[in-house]
Amino acid sequence: MKEKTYEKEHAFLAPYAQKSYESRGRLREEPPCSMRTDFQRDRDRIIYSKSFLRLKNKTQVFFAPDGDHYMSRLTHTLDVSQIARSLARGLSLNEDLAEAIALGHDLGHTPFGHVGERVLNNLCPEGFRHSEQSLRVVDVLEKDGKGLNLTFEVRDGIVNHTKSGHPATLEGVAVSLADRIAYINHDIEDAIRAGFLREDELPKDAVEAFGRDTSARINTAILDIVKESNGKNYVRMSAARADALDRLRKFMFERVYEHANKLIQESAERMLRELYRYFTENPERLPAQYLSTAQTNVPRAVCDYLSSMTDKYAIGVFKELFVPREGSV
Repeated sequence: MKEKTYEKEHAFLAPYAQKSYESRGRLREEPPCSMRTDFQRDRDRIIYSKSFLRLKNKTQVFFAPDGDHYMSRLTHTLDVSQIARSLARGLSLNEDLAEAIALGHDLGHTPFGHVGERVLNNLCPEGFRHSEQSLRVVDVLEKDGKGLNLTFEVRDGIVNHTKSGHPATLEGVAVSLADRIAYINHDIEDAIRAGFLREDELPKDAVEAFGRDTSARINTAILDIVKESNGKNYVRMSAARADALDRLRKFMFERVYEHANKLIQESAERMLRELYRYFTENPERLPAQYLSTAQTNVPRAVCDYLSSMTDKYAIGVFKELFVPREGSV
């Protein structure tokens, strides 16, 4: 089966696509799988990791929303994966590689969305970026400190998926674009559902450039990238639509990200600050898997622990440590 995949990649992928048989390999050598390519194997390792499972209970934008149809970090990840695969398919790139990067790109994200990332970045002496933490998760933290031992190409795509990153593969670039397309469009949908926005308040030029609903905007973005990049050794959106997407992103930051659920955001920030203070002062109370790191770098160990938490788990730990229980003295 793997040899058939190699033959298909050689026959059908673009010359500048990343073939799985040309991977730069893993951090540690290991016997190859007889059925799966290395990128397919990486995808499976990510899907079955504990970090991936926790994404279902991590916030995308809205904390503990009153409804079943808001995006979580997991549904966002699946959305990015779908868009990235569509881009890879349209450009004859390696879909397996794009999917693996997309599924792993947010594994290191904090609870409470970007509020959590901002808090840990301000508190940790080394700073904190979720893309770098995602790489640390797959390299060091998963499997009780053994890591997932992923290929260079997947690891590179994960750490470089943000707008400021510079992925080494076109598949990595496709995931970076897919991430922006996904979160902006579905965050708009969530904001309208939550009553923070009305559809007629969206920037008119962006609506004209992409369309009036989520499906139209995503479809337009994918088709635009494929048309702009087909047959080329780059992946990018046309200048006009890239500019419109940036304006839409700026609008979302001004109207939603910095203001939605303000009181809840402040509560989340206070919780994480108190948890960080408590565990840096009492590192022996960290779970066993973080104690070896704490011996040499307590802030790093605390950030590893806090960023691994789901929203519910972080709230539960905070209550256990700081909220008096009924009947306690």
